Amino acid sequence: MGANYALMWSGGKDSALALQRATAAGIHIARLVNFYDSTTRRVRFHATRTEMIQAQAHAAGIELDAISTTWSEMESRLGAELAALRAEGFDGVVFGDIHLADVREWYESRVRAAGLEHIEPIWGEDPAGLVGEFVESGGRAVITCVDLSRLEPSWLGRIIDQRFLEEIGATGIDPCGENGEFHSFAYQGPGFTNPVAWRPDEMRWESGFAQLDVVPG
Repeated sequence: MGANYALMWSGGKDSALALQRATAAGIHIARLVNFYDSTTRRVRFHATRTEMIQAQAHAAGIELDAISTTWSEMESRLGAELAALRAEGFDGVVFGDIHLADVREWYESRVRAAGLEHIEPIWGEDPAGLVGEFVESGGRAVITCVDLSRLEPSWLGRIIDQRFLEEIGATGIDPCGENGEFHSFAYQGPGFTNPVAWRPDEMRWESGFAQLDVVPG
Protein backbone atom coordinates (compact mmCIF):
# COMPACT_ATOMS: atom_id res chain seq x y z
CA MET A 1 0.00 0.00 0.00
CA GLY A 2 1.30 3.47 -0.89
CA ALA A 3 1.79 6.35 1.51
CA ASN A 4 -1.24 8.46 2.37
CA TYR A 5 -1.15 12.11 3.37
CA ALA A 6 -3.72 14.54 4.71
CA LEU A 7 -3.76 18.21 3.69
CA MET A 8 -4.74 21.01 6.04
CA TRP A 9 -7.44 22.70 4.00
CA SER A 10 -8.64 26.27 4.58
CA GLY A 11 -10.39 26.45 1.21
CA GLY A 12 -8.23 29.29 -0.06
CA LYS A 13 -5.83 29.61 -2.97
CA ASP A 14 -2.75 28.63 -0.94
CA SER A 15 -4.38 25.36 0.09
CA ALA A 16 -5.33 24.74 -3.52
CA LEU A 17 -1.79 25.44 -4.73
CA ALA A 18 -0.32 23.20 -2.00
CA LEU A 19 -2.63 20.44 -3.24
CA GLN A 20 -1.45 20.98 -6.82
CA ARG A 21 2.21 20.95 -5.83
CA ALA A 22 1.88 17.91 -3.58
CA THR A 23 0.00 15.92 -6.20
CA ALA A 24 2.54 16.86 -8.89
CA ALA A 25 5.31 15.63 -6.59
CA GLY A 26 3.64 12.24 -6.30
CA ILE A 27 2.27 12.76 -2.80
CA HIS A 28 -1.09 11.04 -2.47
CA ILE A 29 -3.56 13.31 -0.68
CA ALA A 30 -6.19 10.97 0.74
CA ARG A 31 -7.96 13.44 3.01
CA LEU A 32 -8.58 17.14 3.44
CA VAL A 33 -8.71 18.35 7.04
CA ASN A 34 -10.66 21.51 7.77
CA PHE A 35 -11.31 23.24 11.09
CA TYR A 36 -14.31 25.54 11.36
CA ASP A 37 -15.80 27.70 14.09
CA SER A 38 -18.48 25.79 16.00
CA THR A 39 -20.56 28.94 16.56
CA THR A 40 -20.60 30.39 13.04
CA ARG A 41 -20.02 27.11 11.15
CA ARG A 42 -17.57 29.01 8.98
CA VAL A 43 -13.82 28.70 8.47
CA ARG A 44 -12.14 31.23 10.74
CA PHE A 45 -10.89 34.32 8.87
CA HIS A 46 -11.86 32.96 5.44
CA ALA A 47 -15.53 33.14 6.52
CA THR A 48 -16.38 30.21 4.24
CA ARG A 49 -19.45 28.12 5.00
CA THR A 50 -18.88 24.44 5.78
CA GLU A 51 -21.11 23.37 2.87
CA MET A 52 -18.86 25.24 0.45
CA ILE A 53 -15.80 23.46 1.88
CA GLN A 54 -17.64 20.19 1.31
CA ALA A 55 -18.35 21.25 -2.27
CA GLN A 56 -14.62 21.82 -2.81
CA ALA A 57 -13.78 18.38 -1.44
CA HIS A 58 -16.38 16.81 -3.72
CA ALA A 59 -14.94 18.64 -6.74
CA ALA A 60 -11.45 17.49 -5.76
CA GLY A 61 -12.61 13.91 -5.26
CA ILE A 62 -10.99 13.77 -1.83
CA GLU A 63 -12.53 12.77 1.49
CA LEU A 64 -13.09 15.68 3.89
CA ASP A 65 -12.78 15.66 7.66
CA ALA A 66 -14.49 18.87 8.81
CA ILE A 67 -13.88 19.50 12.50
CA SER A 68 -15.93 21.84 14.66
CA THR A 69 -13.97 23.79 17.25
CA THR A 70 -13.69 26.96 19.26
CA TRP A 71 -10.50 29.00 19.35
CA SER A 72 -9.68 27.77 22.86
CA GLU A 73 -10.22 24.12 21.86
CA MET A 74 -8.17 24.31 18.66
CA GLU A 75 -4.98 22.79 20.06
CA SER A 76 -6.72 19.82 21.68
CA ARG A 77 -8.88 19.18 18.60
CA LEU A 78 -5.82 19.31 16.37
CA GLY A 79 -4.00 16.88 18.65
CA ALA A 80 -6.90 14.46 18.53
CA GLU A 81 -7.06 14.69 14.73
CA LEU A 82 -3.34 14.09 14.33
CA ALA A 83 -3.49 11.08 16.64
CA ALA A 84 -6.42 9.70 14.64
CA LEU A 85 -4.55 10.15 11.36
CA ARG A 86 -1.54 8.33 12.78
CA ALA A 87 -3.75 5.51 14.06
CA GLU A 88 -5.33 5.16 10.62
CA GLY A 89 -1.93 4.74 9.03
CA PHE A 90 -1.45 8.17 7.49
CA ASP A 91 2.18 9.10 6.89
CA GLY A 92 2.06 12.88 7.14
CA VAL A 93 0.26 16.19 6.76
CA VAL A 94 0.71 18.80 4.03
CA PHE A 95 0.33 22.54 4.70
CA GLY A 96 0.10 25.66 2.54
CA ASP A 97 2.22 28.03 4.65
CA ILE A 98 4.55 30.45 2.85
CA HIS A 99 6.66 32.54 5.24
CA LEU A 100 5.08 32.89 8.69
CA ALA A 101 7.67 31.00 10.71
CA ASP A 102 5.75 31.08 14.01
CA VAL A 103 2.65 29.56 12.39
CA ARG A 104 4.71 26.88 10.71
CA GLU A 105 6.54 26.02 13.94
CA TRP A 106 3.26 25.74 15.90
CA TYR A 107 1.86 23.16 13.50
CA GLU A 108 5.11 21.40 12.68
CA SER A 109 6.00 20.66 16.31
CA ARG A 110 2.59 19.09 16.89
CA VAL A 111 2.59 17.12 13.65
CA ARG A 112 6.02 15.66 14.36
CA ALA A 113 5.11 14.92 17.97
CA ALA A 114 2.24 12.82 16.63
CA GLY A 115 4.72 10.76 14.61
CA LEU A 116 3.72 12.26 11.25
CA GLU A 117 5.77 13.87 8.50
CA HIS A 118 5.29 17.62 8.03
CA ILE A 119 5.39 18.86 4.42
CA GLU A 120 5.30 22.46 3.14
CA PRO A 121 5.25 22.46 -0.71
CA ILE A 122 5.18 26.25 -1.17
CA TRP A 123 7.27 27.34 1.84
CA GLY A 124 9.71 30.22 1.39
CA GLU A 125 8.76 31.04 -2.18
CA ASP A 126 8.06 34.43 -3.72
CA PRO A 127 4.40 35.33 -3.04
CA ALA A 128 3.87 37.06 -6.40
CA GLY A 129 5.33 34.03 -8.14
CA LEU A 130 2.97 31.72 -6.26
CA VAL A 131 -0.10 33.76 -7.21
CA GLY A 132 1.14 33.78 -10.80
CA GLU A 133 1.59 30.00 -10.75
CA PHE A 134 -1.91 29.52 -9.33
CA VAL A 135 -3.46 31.71 -12.01
CA GLU A 136 -1.41 30.37 -14.92
CA SER A 137 -2.28 26.78 -13.99
CA GLY A 138 -5.96 27.65 -14.36
CA GLY A 139 -6.60 28.28 -10.71
CA ARG A 140 -9.25 30.81 -9.72
CA ALA A 141 -10.42 32.05 -6.34
CA VAL A 142 -12.67 34.81 -5.03
CA ILE A 143 -11.75 37.22 -2.22
CA THR A 144 -14.01 36.51 0.77
CA CYS A 145 -12.41 38.55 3.56
CA VAL A 146 -10.28 41.69 3.82
CA ASP A 147 -8.53 43.39 6.71
CA LEU A 148 -9.97 46.89 6.52
CA SER A 149 -6.72 48.41 7.79
CA ARG A 150 -4.99 47.06 4.66
CA LEU A 151 -7.61 46.89 1.89
CA GLU A 152 -10.87 48.56 0.96
CA PRO A 153 -14.07 46.46 1.10
CA SER A 154 -14.32 46.90 -2.68
CA TRP A 155 -11.77 44.08 -2.96
CA LEU A 156 -14.40 41.61 -1.75
CA GLY A 157 -15.70 39.49 -4.59
CA ARG A 158 -12.64 40.14 -6.74
CA ILE A 159 -11.46 37.14 -8.72
CA ILE A 160 -7.83 36.11 -8.35
CA ASP A 161 -6.75 36.16 -12.00
CA GLN A 162 -4.05 37.86 -14.07
CA ARG A 163 -5.58 41.30 -13.57
CA PHE A 164 -5.69 40.72 -9.80
CA LEU A 165 -2.00 39.87 -9.76
CA GLU A 166 -1.19 43.18 -11.43
CA GLU A 167 -3.47 45.26 -9.21
CA ILE A 168 -2.63 43.67 -5.85
CA GLY A 169 1.03 44.43 -6.52
CA ALA A 170 0.21 48.14 -6.66
CA THR A 171 -1.18 48.10 -3.10
CA GLY A 172 2.15 47.22 -1.51
CA ILE A 173 0.74 44.34 0.53
CA ASP A 174 1.83 40.70 0.34
CA PRO A 175 0.36 39.41 -2.96
CA CYS A 176 -0.67 36.17 -1.20
CA GLY A 177 -2.21 37.99 1.78
CA GLU A 178 0.11 35.95 4.00
CA ASN A 179 -0.11 38.54 6.78
CA GLY A 180 -3.89 38.29 6.90
CA GLU A 181 -4.54 41.13 4.46
CA PHE A 182 -7.13 39.03 2.62
CA HIS A 183 -8.49 35.50 2.39
CA SER A 184 -10.08 33.62 -0.48
CA PHE A 185 -12.23 30.72 -1.66
CA ALA A 186 -10.73 28.61 -4.46
CA TYR A 187 -13.26 27.29 -6.93
CA GLN A 188 -11.32 26.20 -10.02
CA GLY A 189 -7.96 24.69 -10.89
CA PRO A 190 -6.01 21.50 -11.56
CA GLY A 191 -6.94 20.11 -8.15
CA PHE A 192 -10.63 20.11 -9.04
CA THR A 193 -12.27 17.75 -11.53
CA ASN A 194 -14.90 20.44 -12.12
CA PRO A 195 -15.36 24.05 -11.00
CA VAL A 196 -17.21 24.65 -7.72
CA ALA A 197 -20.43 26.55 -8.46
CA TRP A 198 -20.86 29.60 -6.24
CA ARG A 199 -22.45 33.02 -6.15
CA PRO A 200 -21.89 36.07 -3.93
CA ASP A 201 -24.36 36.72 -1.14
CA GLU A 202 -24.39 39.18 1.75
CA MET A 203 -21.50 41.20 3.12
CA ARG A 204 -20.68 41.19 6.83
CA TRP A 205 -18.51 43.34 9.09
CA GLU A 206 -16.63 41.86 12.03
CA SER A 207 -13.82 43.23 14.23
CA GLY A 208 -12.05 45.26 11.56
CA PHE A 209 -12.73 42.79 8.77
CA ALA A 210 -15.20 42.85 5.91
CA GLN A 211 -16.45 39.49 4.68
CA LEU A 212 -18.35 38.26 1.64
CA ASP A 213 -20.56 35.24 1.93
CA VAL A 214 -20.32 32.78 -0.96
CA VAL A 215 -23.18 30.31 -1.35
CA PRO A 216 -23.91 27.44 -3.75
CA GLY A 217 -24.36 28.76 -7.29
